[in-house]
Amino acid sequence: MHSFEELSRDFAAHFQQAHFPDQPQSLYAPADYFLSLGGKRVRPVCALMGNELFDTINPDTWQVATAIELFHNFTLIHDDIMDKAPLRRGMETVHIKYGEPTALLAGDVMLVVAYDYLNKVKSEHFHRIIRLFNNTAKQVCEGQQIDMDFEKSEHVGMDAYLNMIELKTSVLLAASLKMGAILGGAGEGNQQHIYQFGRNLGIAFQVQDDYLDCFGDPEKFGKQVGGDILANKKTFLLIKALESCNESHTQELKELMRSADPGKVEKVLSIYRQCGVDDWARQLKEKYINDALYHLDEIAVVSKRKEPLRLLAEFLVKREY
Repeated sequence: MHSFEELSRDFAAHFQQAHFPDQPQSLYAPADYFLSLGGKRVRPVCALMGNELFDTINPDTWQVATAIELFHNFTLIHDDIMDKAPLRRGMETVHIKYGEPTALLAGDVMLVVAYDYLNKVKSEHFHRIIRLFNNTAKQVCEGQQIDMDFEKSEHVGMDAYLNMIELKTSVLLAASLKMGAILGGAGEGNQQHIYQFGRNLGIAFQVQDDYLDCFGDPEKFGKQVGGDILANKKTFLLIKALESCNESHTQELKELMRSADPGKVEKVLSIYRQCGVDDWARQLKEKYINDALYHLDEIAVVSKRKEPLRLLAEFLVKREY
């Protein structure tokens, strides 16, 4: 069994290959540029880990992992356009560097090449992989649209926010693990458990991300604390505060969201603490991580084989950045 770190190194080396032709350079250079920005590559490595949980890594899983990473980067290029984001991993986004029309096409061609890699899968499970990949891709698009719809909504409930996070963030992690498991020969029950492990882990990860944006150490987090507050972003913490704080705190929060008060972040964080939203977020994260670990425990393989996934779960939700 390999650790997440070991498989990350192996996947990074594998992914170094050229994915696009040379010409037209005006299309493919921006796509190469974006891939060169790197990233944690969590999802493709999860596909490899999902396979290795049940059997030695199948050559097909490397093709699926590459397709997953290209699909993920396609979504990021388009998300950056929609969010008007100037930077990605500290570097200019594709639409800022090369213009929006080229960024759209660079994302599109990345998706097409992802299917080229899926087409190389020789397994008898090819059609199951394609169905799961396509369904997941649709769900990710749905999640992004719902997230944009929320920006125009006065009120977003906790159930609606959870559904959006599941679609936008969790399902790709869950499907990556399940695709690897399918190629590793896992039975139906084990496939469902590894999917639910990834789904719950993805939600726990987002709770942690929302929490760190408000209460993280900026030195470790690498971002300005309170960025979500300044952007009036609807997060787990804001939604919970609006649902559970007393009337005066709720009113103050709504006024702060409409204001450009220079002390806005500190005032919102003070309300969060007074309402106990910080403690609640920590407990919510624990709930989802415990649910994830329950499904990992239920997978019918020897415990030792599950250890890399257990350590990955711990790393993702106990991180401080």
